[in-house]
Amino acid sequence: MKTTGYAAYSADKPLAPYDFERRELRGNDVAIEILYSGVCHSDLHTARGDWGPYTAPLVPGHEIVGKVIAVGPDVEHYAVGDPVGVGCMVDSCQDCDQCDHGEEQYCRNGMTATYDSKDRITGEPTQGGYSKHIVVREEFVLAMPDGLDLSRAAPLLCAGITTYSPLRTWNVGPGSRVGVIGMGGLGHMAIKLAIALGAHVTVLSRSPSKEKDALELGADAVLISTDKDAMKAARNSLDLIIDTVPVKHDVTPYMPLLDVDGTLAIVGQVGPMEEFMTPPAIMGRRRIAGSLIGGIAETQEMLDFCGRMNILPECEMIKMDEINTAFDRMEKADVRYRFVIDMSSVDAPAA
Repeated sequence: MKTTGYAAYSADKPLAPYDFERRELRGNDVAIEILYSGVCHSDLHTARGDWGPYTAPLVPGHEIVGKVIAVGPDVEHYAVGDPVGVGCMVDSCQDCDQCDHGEEQYCRNGMTATYDSKDRITGEPTQGGYSKHIVVREEFVLAMPDGLDLSRAAPLLCAGITTYSPLRTWNVGPGSRVGVIGMGGLGHMAIKLAIALGAHVTVLSRSPSKEKDALELGADAVLISTDKDAMKAARNSLDLIIDTVPVKHDVTPYMPLLDVDGTLAIVGQVGPMEEFMTPPAIMGRRRIAGSLIGGIAETQEMLDFCGRMNILPECEMIKMDEINTAFDRMEKADVRYRFVIDMSSVDAPAA
């Protein structure tokens, strides 16, 4: 299948058009015309080499919403015309204990990422959603709920599941007290999802300038982390903190906010962190944990939950040829709160 999109050719150059071919359908494959592709900070970091070298040309994008245009003969659950989604992974070994209990993201043999990874059969580099089409094995295709606005749903496939999974892992529900650090693409989804699960939500911000936006998103309270008196008064007031900050930072000031046995879950920063002081952890049996997206079953659960509750990210729609400007704006935090590419702005190649 011939397709086209935008690719990173090197870390020091802007993304540019790229024509390439998707594989022929295997028996359990689903071919998808991509309608919308979310823009994630991971795309920016990868394309600009922040996380190391990659095989170029590289097509980023792992927040994908589209429609089925063809299926392999062994596909059972999807048909041509179905609205579907694809998230951060497109394959795993399907044999290990992690895959067996639905946490393919922790596959013992390594999950296959949607881009900047290798196809498990051919070894070819995987290419992501900044393209007109994608081919994915059935087990990693997700059904989009009826009534959900597809033009805004793409970021659920990464930002949504990345924040939903720790909320579910630590059993957030009515009466839970949840703090959210950072109010960007991940943070604003953590706020919406925690509220929908019944939690009392406090946004932790270094600046009072975010208070109005936080309350408009539905947060119950805003705690200014630079206000020492307010931070002291809020000690032991939270059960779970979702830390969505995407850069190196110190978690020490936030630890005393957790009650005994509370957890600070890091979902934003992939890389080195500042050293933290151990007394807040030891004195309250508090823990610092990490969380990586979610398995396919949990991602489908999240999508269905968002469909029932009409939970959608706040998005700004762009055209494909605006991606480099969007990357520059993301570095300046100049987006509320997620860019989504309208893939109709890309002309499909001749069949």
